[in-house]
Amino acid sequence: MKAKVSAGQWVILVVAIALQLVAGFFFFASGLLAPLWAVVLLLVIWVGLTFWGYTIRHRPSVLVVPLVSALVWFLVIQGGSMIFGWTA
Repeated sequence: MKAKVSAGQWVILVVAIALQLVAGFFFFASGLLAPLWAVVLLLVIWVGLTFWGYTIRHRPSVLVVPLVSALVWFLVIQGGSMIFGWTA
């Protein structure tokens, strides 16, 4: 039998999903800043992080997933800008 999910867990899950979708927008829009290979790599990472979030969806730590997504996106774009000279 499955345990019932509390209202608080549902709120945490909905917030995490919404934040991951916002992060996804930035990952998909990265084509304006990064070359195609980097965008494909970012999208693979985003899908992997989203799947990780799905596997831990009933834990409060699911809120870590969009934070990790934002950090990864920022580091890749900032690193690419500094190392490879990516510009808009």
